[in-house]
Amino acid sequence: MQSITPYVRFIGAEDDNLDLFEGQYPIPNGISYNSYLIIDEHVTIIDAVDIRRCSDWLTSIDIELAAAGSTQPEYLIVQHVEPDHAGSVKALVERYPNVKIVCTAKALVMLGQFFEDVDFADRCITMADGATLSLGRTNLRFITAPMVHWPEVMMTLDETDGILFSADAFGTFAMSGSTDAWDAEARRYYTNIVGRFGANVQGVMKKLRDLRFATVAPLHGPVLKENLAHYWSLYDKWSRYEPETEGVLVAYASIYGGTAEAARRLGAMLEAEGVGEVVMFDLSRHDVSYAVAEAFRLSGMVLCSVTYDSDLFPAMREFLHHIESKRLCRRRVGLIENGTWAPVAAKLMTETLSRMKEMDIVAPAVTLRSRLHAADIPALQSLAAAMSTH
Repeated sequence: MQSITPYVRFIGAEDDNLDLFEGQYPIPNGISYNSYLIIDEHVTIIDAVDIRRCSDWLTSIDIELAAAGSTQPEYLIVQHVEPDHAGSVKALVERYPNVKIVCTAKALVMLGQFFEDVDFADRCITMADGATLSLGRTNLRFITAPMVHWPEVMMTLDETDGILFSADAFGTFAMSGSTDAWDAEARRYYTNIVGRFGANVQGVMKKLRDLRFATVAPLHGPVLKENLAHYWSLYDKWSRYEPETEGVLVAYASIYGGTAEAARRLGAMLEAEGVGEVVMFDLSRHDVSYAVAEAFRLSGMVLCSVTYDSDLFPAMREFLHHIESKRLCRRRVGLIENGTWAPVAAKLMTETLSRMKEMDIVAPAVTLRSRLHAADIPALQSLAAAMSTH
């Protein structure tokens, strides 16, 4: 178990055999459910874990309590009620019947929804924004973070040791000991789970700017102690919907390979035009969460889709649904459609993009008939040139 300070211990649990997080996001490298123990006059646990790892978590608590010469925790701080964090709350209450739960008023209501056979009213202490709690040596301050990404969320600042327990913010699809590829997996986590709530994230970041902390302890992935300015900068960009990198995502949905071939030819043209980084993405063969992350990262995209049942090909329709629901905005977008007798993909893609804010749709769209023909090359070249124009 990891020591963050002499008074704060990591007691989270690792999950290395879950294929889909929240039933939809692939996690090939596993994920952690982070929980923390503060050793003080009033021993305190910050957040529980998913019920899948409840036994490991309770064992870690027993070990740390014994090492600290304590018999039980006095407080459990529930920052977020989602089951991957609060799933083991009932088990802790059953083991330590006198433990008090600290949470927001909305969290109290939600706990009752998840655990209707537990009387939370008599054991919960609700905290408003800016409220404090003294544990003896340690002073905690609570920062409400509504809709980051649930309405009941709060963060906890250990003012004594300078640790921000940040709930899901700054979390990543990773185990607690993994700092490799933090940017990529934290970006995929943020854009797909929190991405819709950029304005709310900005509101919480504004609250945090005047607070002092040198460590960020999230609910998933590694505890962050170095280069916090880098992580902060990325969160600021993501929540403002600003691209990190100049470049173009070429996302395509192809049936027999004709649309894919056009996408590949366009990709080469884009590189020749010097648009920046060019990322090719087959929407039919890779999970959409990775495409969403790339759409947030890059400054432009070209969407290439066949017409299917007088609609978009399902993989493209799903991608557009995701980026619209996550409120991606302010991107330059080119379109390629393909159809043998009645191509309508460009029209349908435009309808979705038009509902999104400040999307600069490059006109005209490139229309293919069944496959790429020599006569289509000038139109592809024009599109590549237009994508390089700012």
